Amino acid sequence: MAAAAAVVTPSGLEDEASRSRGEGAGEVVVERGPGAAYHMFVVMEDLVEKLKLLRYEEDLLRKSNLKPPSRHYFALPTNPGEQFYMFCTLAAWLINKAGRPFEQPQEYDDPNAIISNILSELRSFGRTADFPPSKLKSGYGEHVCYVLDCLAEEALKYIGFTWKRPAYPVEELEEETVAEDDAELTLNKVDEEFVEEETDNEENFIDLNVLKAQTYRLDMNESAKQEDILESTTDAAEWSLEVERVLPQLKVTIRTDNKGFLDKLHNEISRTLEKIGSREKYINSQLEHLVQEYRAAQAQLSEARERYQQGNGGVTERTRLLSEVTEELEKVKQEMEEKGSSMTDGAPLVKIKQSLTKLKQETAQMDIRVGVVEHTLLQSKLKEKSNMTRDMHATVIPESAVGSY
Repeated sequence: MAAAAAVVTPSGLEDEASRSRGEGAGEVVVERGPGAAYHMFVVMEDLVEKLKLLRYEEDLLRKSNLKPPSRHYFALPTNPGEQFYMFCTLAAWLINKAGRPFEQPQEYDDPNAIISNILSELRSFGRTADFPPSKLKSGYGEHVCYVLDCLAEEALKYIGFTWKRPAYPVEELEEETVAEDDAELTLNKVDEEFVEEETDNEENFIDLNVLKAQTYRLDMNESAKQEDILESTTDAAEWSLEVERVLPQLKVTIRTDNKGFLDKLHNEISRTLEKIGSREKYINSQLEHLVQEYRAAQAQLSEARERYQQGNGGVTERTRLLSEVTEELEKVKQEMEEKGSSMTDGAPLVKIKQSLTKLKQETAQMDIRVGVVEHTLLQSKLKEKSNMTRDMHATVIPESAVGSY
């Protein structure tokens, strides 16, 4: 690409970085390209392949009863707690595979201590880890993928694993036999029809079969010598001259009679269309009764749907009536419960008894007050009567006085 974008590894190190240095300050600025965010997916896929080379499924997963992680397990957040435990388990196993003793972490161990020990072992391998340890606590992300990938590489180095050249299978050349048919135009027929026209220019053109055989032999020779050929020793100028020299001989032309070919093709298409039409008529005649049965079944289905719609409408109406009757029944039940509770409840009788007792007390008090008032009135009457009697005796004239007059 024209723009040299930097691809930065999860640790912040540059794999393919374009650095621009300030003239005065001398600072290093690392520009990350738009694909840097997806680089951890590539690292994660490489990590899975390296773990398979280390036979982690047999040596770790089955013994620890763990599920095999997916190809993007540590690149995406799914379950941080489970991912962190898997990260610590894999890191400890890889450190042990790299020849360093490291205890498998337990569930209740301090996460900070585990991360610190893993980073210490990573630095002891000569790897850089210039990022905060807290980046590994989540159990996923580019830093987690970077640490595991580095440890996997160290484990592969320790066991002496080396990448070998790919071994390509040698395929045998099979002669293709094409059955001649009137409806097919094969290359062999074209060669036979125009062999007389090509006899004059035979030396200027190359046969396709010969060219295919030569190409195959060249490929076989190159594949047999691929272990020995490491770099080309051919001069570019000589190669260009050779290409210009043999270029006219590499032309392959096939001359056909367009008119005869089109007529033949037209006839074949016509016959094919006739066959299709006859086959269609035969199929229609054979399936006529099935079509009639299908139409009858469709009519029955339509009638059944209409009856279902009608029945569904009746069910809806009856459901509404049932709901109304149920509401009235609930009201009646509630009234019956209220009356039954009032009949069996002794609270009103207690209130009546209390009221009667209070009335009796008030009646007794009123009787006392009436008696006091009557007694007071009687005393007043008696006192008034005694006063009247005294006044009457005081106003009586003596008889001696009456006689003198």
